[in-house]
Amino acid sequence: MVFRRRNKRSWPDRLKALVYPQGGWLRAAYYVWHRLTRLPDPPHRIARGIFAGVFISFTPLFGLHFFASALMAFLMRGNMIAAIFATFFGNPITFPLIAVSSVQLGHWILGTGVDAVPARLILSAFTNAGGEIWANIVAIFTDTPTQWGQLRHFYYGLFKPYLVGGILPGLISATACYYISLPIILGYQKLRQKKRRERAEALRERAAARLRARSAADDSPAGES
Repeated sequence: MVFRRRNKRSWPDRLKALVYPQGGWLRAAYYVWHRLTRLPDPPHRIARGIFAGVFISFTPLFGLHFFASALMAFLMRGNMIAAIFATFFGNPITFPLIAVSSVQLGHWILGTGVDAVPARLILSAFTNAGGEIWANIVAIFTDTPTQWGQLRHFYYGLFKPYLVGGILPGLISATACYYISLPIILGYQKLRQKKRRERAEALRERAAARLRARSAADDSPAGES
């Protein structure tokens, strides 16, 4: 294939790229924005997709962000590809701020906090919960008893507050990204259309110049003889 890597990356390299992309996060952000502005769709649909992706990045649906953002964009009649790209708003740099603020706000809204999961243990809590879910699924087909005690603490101490608390900052951030990206994408698409028209006009002028030159050569005395 034309775009296949010459040197296949190892799994450690792939995992490292998830935490710190090759070229840095600034280059990765530029690439994502470059792809967003070049999507073949009206600006308002792309902006709706960005809204969906940014909002979903404030939810604790880890592992489902791509699917959830695409579904939300579909329901909003937005661009689903833009929504998937926009989920990168939640990345290893912004995740600590998103997670901690959402969980704390959720506990404040729900009036809980006694069984709250400490902020420094948020990531490990999700990992442990996933492991317990998998262990209980396997237990269905074996003699091992199922244990849901830790999941109950995870749900009420972390997942539910995260889900509730992420709504308000998610809406604020998604709305801001929508209104910021819409005029930028609109201006970028108009600029591309203008350049495309200018290139087409230049091609027509060169073609017309060649025709005039050929016509002049045919009308010359050498051509008449």
